[in-house]
Amino acid sequence: MTQHALLRRSRPRVLDACCGAGGAAVGYHRAGFDVLGVDIAPQPNYPFPFVQADAVEFVREHGADFDFIHSSWPCQHHSTLTKGTNKGREYPDLIPAGRAAMESTGRPWAIENVMPAPIRRDVVLCGEMFGLGVTRHRKFETSGWSFTPPVHLPHRGRTRGYRHGRYYDGPYYPVYGDGGGKGTVPEWQAAMGIDWTDVRKEIAEAIPPAYTHWIATQYLSHEKRAAA
Repeated sequence: MTQHALLRRSRPRVLDACCGAGGAAVGYHRAGFDVLGVDIAPQPNYPFPFVQADAVEFVREHGADFDFIHSSWPCQHHSTLTKGTNKGREYPDLIPAGRAAMESTGRPWAIENVMPAPIRRDVVLCGEMFGLGVTRHRKFETSGWSFTPPVHLPHRGRTRGYRHGRYYDGPYYPVYGDGGGKGTVPEWQAAMGIDWTDVRKEIAEAIPPAYTHWIATQYLSHEKRAAA
C-alpha cells in the first residue's frame, strides 16, 4: 500500500503539492484536514506524511483522490528578489502545467504565490490580518469553491532592518535572506507562526500557517453551505 493511501478517512484530505517544509500544510491540519505533502526534493522537516515525487505528475495521477488540492508552484522566477537577475532563470515556471494538472482532477483547489506571479488575485492575505510579525503579502488563485475576501488591515509600521546603510525599527521582520538586522531564527519563528523547523532557509521559503488555516476554514464553510 502506498504511503498516501494510509491517510485516515475520517477527516477531509488535502494534497499539498510543492510542499516545502510545511508552512501551508500546518494551516490545513490545524483547520481539520489530513495532509499529504509531495515535493521533488527531500523535506526531512515536513511534519506530515510525505512523498518525494514530481508534483505535477503526482497531482495528475492522484489529485482526484483528495478533497482539496493546494500548491505553491515554484515562484522564485517571479520573486522581486530574483527578478532582473540571472537567479530567476534557474527555476522552472511550473504554474501553467501545475494549474492544468489541478484543473484536470475536478477537485477544488488553491494556488498560492508571490504578488508578481501570473496567477489571478482572487484573494490577498497579509500577516497583519492575523496579528503576525510579518506582512508577507501572498495572493491566491482558487477554483471550485467560493468565499468572502477579508479586509486588508493597515500596516502598523515599517519592516525592520537596514536600508541604504540606515537601520529602521518596526513591528515586522524581514523573513528572507541573511543580511544584518533581519532577526534571529526564534524571532522569525515567532513572526511566522512556525515552530517545527529552525532552518532559516525553510522558514524564509514558507508561508505562515495562518494563511492556509483561513483558506481551509473558508473552504469548509463553503462545503457546509453547499450541503445545507
